[in-house]
Amino acid sequence: MKLGIVQRVLAGYRIPLFDTIAAAVDGQLSVYAGDPRPDEMIDSDKAPQIAQRWYAQNLHLGVGKGYFCIQRDIQKWIETWNPDVLIIEANSRYLSTPSAIRTMHRQNKPVIGWGLGSGSSNFPFKRNFYRSFDAIITYSEAGRKSFQKFGIPAERIFVAYNAAARKPQDELPPNRPLRDPFHPVILSVGRLQQRKRLDLLIRACAALKDEFQPKLWIVGDGPARPELNKLAAQIYPQTRFFGPLYDEHLLEKFLGADLFVLPGTGGLALQEAMAAGLPVIAGEADGTQADLVRSGNGRIIAAGDQDGLIQAMREMLSDSTQLQVMGEHSYKIIRDEINLETMAQVFLNAIEFVSGPNST
Repeated sequence: MKLGIVQRVLAGYRIPLFDTIAAAVDGQLSVYAGDPRPDEMIDSDKAPQIAQRWYAQNLHLGVGKGYFCIQRDIQKWIETWNPDVLIIEANSRYLSTPSAIRTMHRQNKPVIGWGLGSGSSNFPFKRNFYRSFDAIITYSEAGRKSFQKFGIPAERIFVAYNAAARKPQDELPPNRPLRDPFHPVILSVGRLQQRKRLDLLIRACAALKDEFQPKLWIVGDGPARPELNKLAAQIYPQTRFFGPLYDEHLLEKFLGADLFVLPGTGGLALQEAMAAGLPVIAGEADGTQADLVRSGNGRIIAAGDQDGLIQAMREMLSDSTQLQVMGEHSYKIIRDEINLETMAQVFLNAIEFVSGPNST
């Protein structure tokens, strides 16, 4: 079986997923993806080791809510690769997608949509767009419910919990008691964008400086960095910005922290932090955090809730023993439920569903 996956951009964190899927189909996977806009600062330089790569000709139109993308040679790729199953982002702003679906369906070949959710609008064109897929893969239970509202049958919706970290091999994470109760290390990782609301985290640490004097580590880069640097210098100079880190350098920061905080919209770093045995605090965002963060391993705060973030940090940092227990719970969630291997298996299950039981 030959698989095709269409992405607007091939982000480096997705390569392990695609290579895992490719290994399950003897390397017969081609990923069609182009370059990001220069201002997006997405790590897209890494190449798959097992999956194949076709560079798309992305045409970026507009910005923000007026952004659209046309992938100009997608028909050529479909004709050349000739996939038996196509997996494509279920985003109506990607204007080449409907023609790709029609091309596959003319050949009686299935198409799987892959997306976060259907959004709040219920325009007829969106209903028709989502219903044109033979199955849908979404990241969360919230995503499942949103697609069901568009009339997608439950059996055609597959939840692949978003993951970047592989299944941990050890029964429990390394023992990590709070190293310094008076200077706990707070970590946040991700692209530095306004929607991540790291300004809330800097202000929360400043509010707690007399109680805990936390060390704040921020890993990542992005357009909001100058503004965050300025804010930190003004109100919490104990903040350290490390820039983008990967692999063992990033793992070193996860293992050196006591608490992971992501106040704004979601990021895969939340799952990676849990794989390292960290308790977590996350802001309400796209619904994916609700599947990861539970009462036993962390707290979810309302979007933009500065006081709620301060209170959650205060409660968790006040009990170092409970903090370690919560970190162990995080680790078990990733070990047993939400990891790269289980995510890849859901993709394979969806492929089998649209292809029939004898497809392999």
